[in-house]
Amino acid sequence: MIRIGLLGAARIADRAIIQPAAKRNDVVIAAVAASNLEKAQAFAQQFGIEHAFGSYDELIARDDIDLIYNALPPSLHAKWSIRALLHGKHVLCEKPFAMDVAEAKDMVATAKISDRLLIEGYHYRFHPVFAEVQRLVASGELGTIHTVRSNFSVRIAETPGSLRHNAPLGGGALMDLGCYPLHWLRTLFGGTPQILWADAICPKPQLDSSFELRLQFPNGPLCYVGCAMSEHLSRHHDASLYLEGDKGQLEVLNLVAPHQGHKLCLTKGGEAHEYQIKGDSTYDHQLAHVVACIKGETKPLTGGKDAIDQMQLIDDAYKAAGLLPRGLCR
Repeated sequence: MIRIGLLGAARIADRAIIQPAAKRNDVVIAAVAASNLEKAQAFAQQFGIEHAFGSYDELIARDDIDLIYNALPPSLHAKWSIRALLHGKHVLCEKPFAMDVAEAKDMVATAKISDRLLIEGYHYRFHPVFAEVQRLVASGELGTIHTVRSNFSVRIAETPGSLRHNAPLGGGALMDLGCYPLHWLRTLFGGTPQILWADAICPKPQLDSSFELRLQFPNGPLCYVGCAMSEHLSRHHDASLYLEGDKGQLEVLNLVAPHQGHKLCLTKGGEAHEYQIKGDSTYDHQLAHVVACIKGETKPLTGGKDAIDQMQLIDDAYKAAGLLPRGLCR
């Protein structure tokens, strides 16, 4: 039985790991730690969690916890993931992995020294829909892919304490939303893309409410990347990927959370074919992957060099847009 401890009484924890864990017989959510004991106890009571702690140190010091789920703000990912690793715990860390590439390198180095797993929670990565996109790209059905358009935008209202609207905590559209299309593209095309152009709209200093990028992959496609969390967006949610090749085109709608409804449209020879791929929730697939990694049945698809390269690209994107990497916004 893999015993899981939650760092942070975060709303995302319910759908990201509590619900998936409840469907399995080889894991259990055993404890939660929050910034104060009252908050942790209320969360534990709500979700039927046995132990509640008013400090993160109390949780990660326990000998009966195998896996830590780190859902704290990005500004706390490095500190508490590293401490958990040094206490012999595996860690599933929410995206974005860290505040900047320097923190990412420290985290990955600690995981290696500790001989523990450190996996980044890009949950879409483990779903059969993305596997289908990978298959189509690798198979050559689209031919040589020359142009890609990707976007993840969600209307997110600014509320008191919202970390997404707080740059020192790791907020911003690129960190919270744009990291997804960047990860799609890096995973599909490999290598390190050249940033040809970047621009951001900032309603307050260093806080990007929207971000646009133009990237060129080595011997690969020209990619347009967009993300926004502005309240005035015409659509509440857009998570789309469009790949154009010399033999065909592929459009994918809702690549981030395909279990909530998605569509793939493959066009070849002037004929369009729309279809869907069966699967559980992205979080179910993510937990299944983490468990398989802990059991030694497979290797992690995220974390390690992938996490370092991802944070390097995010840092470089902020710099290209004339902004500071999040690690310098504290």
